[in-house]
Amino acid sequence: MSAAVGTATRLRTCFRSSRPNFLVLAPLCAGLAITAARAGGYSVAMLDALLVLLGALLAHAAVNLFNEHHDFRSGLDELTERTPFSGGSGALPERPEAIQDVLAAALACLAGVVLIGVWFLWRAGPVMLVYGLVGLGLVLAYTAWLTRRPWLCLLAPGAGFGLLMVLGAHQALTGTLSATVVAAALIPTLMVSALLLINQIPDIDADRRVGRDHLAIRLGPHQAARLVAVLLAVAFAVVPVAWLGGALPAEAWLMWLAVPALAWLIRGLWRLPPEVDRGELTLLLPLMGLNVAVLLASLTLLNVGLFLAI
Repeated sequence: MSAAVGTATRLRTCFRSSRPNFLVLAPLCAGLAITAARAGGYSVAMLDALLVLLGALLAHAAVNLFNEHHDFRSGLDELTERTPFSGGSGALPERPEAIQDVLAAALACLAGVVLIGVWFLWRAGPVMLVYGLVGLGLVLAYTAWLTRRPWLCLLAPGAGFGLLMVLGAHQALTGTLSATVVAAALIPTLMVSALLLINQIPDIDADRRVGRDHLAIRLGPHQAARLVAVLLAVAFAVVPVAWLGGALPAEAWLMWLAVPALAWLIRGLWRLPPEVDRGELTLLLPLMGLNVAVLLASLTLLNVGLFLAI
């Protein structure tokens, strides 16, 4: 009985360390590849669509698990003040005996991504190897290396979820790229980078103490929040610009149903008072939550718009 309880506890720790509340982001990003392909007149096989979604989910889980493992081993977890949107899951500090299980889960997820990648490498050709190797490099290098290089740290998450995940999945499904999928990929590229940047603000002091060096540290919370606002505004501006250029269909304007929430978010970020620099996060946390809601809602609406454009 005790062995069964121990196994269940380790599995629960691994599940929590994958940060399941945030894993919906990956299928939404990969979904853009599917809906963009259908909007472009391509027929997408159900099996291929499911594999693309599963691969995206496993890749996201692998990043989270590696991040949790690294942050616990580096001592960052002991320094971080967790929020619902940052600071990790807290699973390993509660169950440190599961550290090797979390690492094994990360490697298992990564192995699943590789197997799916091999399938599409056989189906779509050697170009998939480029997406695979760059994506694998991002997964393995982000926490230990990229978080010490400010601009790469900002761009890497967005590039992973946008340029690599969306474009790579579209290439896997259709064997080619289109102006529609490139325009669609730019939106999560910008919004996911904004998400990671705002989520780094509460961790500035702890991250600095373990040697990280990202833009939230360089700019400070006040200016970092304003950069988040700019990235979000540019992401939404992609729709009218791409529509005027013929890259996105009119149905993509559905994403702008989230503009009222976006405007409220940008207003809050831009007017964030300087006292946040002294650790006052009560005004930031609601904005972090609204940012997550705007991200998920806008990507959902964009997927719906592209689906309706078929």
